[in-house]
Amino acid sequence: MSSHTDSNSHYADTTPQPEALQQEVPPQGTGQHSSGLEGATGNEPAENVQRYPLEDPARQSLLNVRTEVGKAVVGQDSTVTGMLIALLCGGHVLLEGVPGVAKTLLVRALSTALSLDTKRVQFTPDLMPGDVTGSLVYDSHTSEFTFREGPVFTNIMLADEINRTPPKTQASLLEAMEERQVSVDGVSRPLPSPFIVAATQNPVEYEGTYPLPEAQLDRFLLKLTMPLPGRAEEIEVIRRHASGFDPRNLSAAGVRPVAGAVELSNAQAAVAQVAVAPEILAYIVDVVRATRSAPSFQLGVSPRGATALLKTSKAWAWLSGRSFVTPDDVKALSLPCLRHRVGLRPEAQMDGIVVDDVLGSILASVPVPR
Repeated sequence: MSSHTDSNSHYADTTPQPEALQQEVPPQGTGQHSSGLEGATGNEPAENVQRYPLEDPARQSLLNVRTEVGKAVVGQDSTVTGMLIALLCGGHVLLEGVPGVAKTLLVRALSTALSLDTKRVQFTPDLMPGDVTGSLVYDSHTSEFTFREGPVFTNIMLADEINRTPPKTQASLLEAMEERQVSVDGVSRPLPSPFIVAATQNPVEYEGTYPLPEAQLDRFLLKLTMPLPGRAEEIEVIRRHASGFDPRNLSAAGVRPVAGAVELSNAQAAVAQVAVAPEILAYIVDVVRATRSAPSFQLGVSPRGATALLKTSKAWAWLSGRSFVTPDDVKALSLPCLRHRVGLRPEAQMDGIVVDDVLGSILASVPVPR
């Protein structure tokens, strides 16, 4: 048996914290405090821990991206890490937070640091599918119809307030999200690579909205919550603005490209090589199956959710500098990976039960491989 599998036999059971994104991988050489994914390492005997070299270019470039984003966005380290994990897995992200917590700024800063193209679409009740995917336009000079690309032809598409547009327009994104292509007039057109959708939702305002159906929610790899900043973080935000910070001018804030599509592709290849022991695969399945029998849930996690939890756990293990997945990696990604794939029973909602609390109870009850 290989050494990474031997180390998996030493896993220790730990009690998961309420928030899955709490302690980030510390950027090397930055000297900055960071917080984010919790419980990714620390329980294995030192002689059994396999880590990538600290000078691993692909990993270091991704860690540098977080440092650059931090020059523009304060107190959202966990969300930045979640976005990086989504890019490493080629998955989409649902961002939930009240207006004014820097959702748009975060996406812009991330795309700048990664040298990726980004486009923003404000989803409104009158938005048509062609406004997103593109449409055929008649050219009077050639007397022919030509295809005009929509904003979906980009690397990171920010779908702002996606639940404010009718289901028909929401559905226009399904093919793009799942197949990485757009079909118009019987012709399929591939989207750029990488491509992810970062969709935002307002958690407190539901008037005039169209809730996303379960089928579309399941297409999102992660659901990340962006909380209001703490007092010290909010003071830092105000201080930066008092010093002349302009969120529309990221170059003046010092945000610069530190990685690109090549580095991201190399990182994705490295993530694919992260080993997963059979015990960890069984643990992921046990966690997912437990959601289907939870009394508070009327809808459990599908097999697609299990594969998503596997992929994101591998990405987090790699970002943490390890070549294998631990149970703590699975626990750390369970909330953001599963919270939007389950449905509470009406009686549970009336009792004030919260999805994250139920998932936390499941993680505490499912036996952890040792």
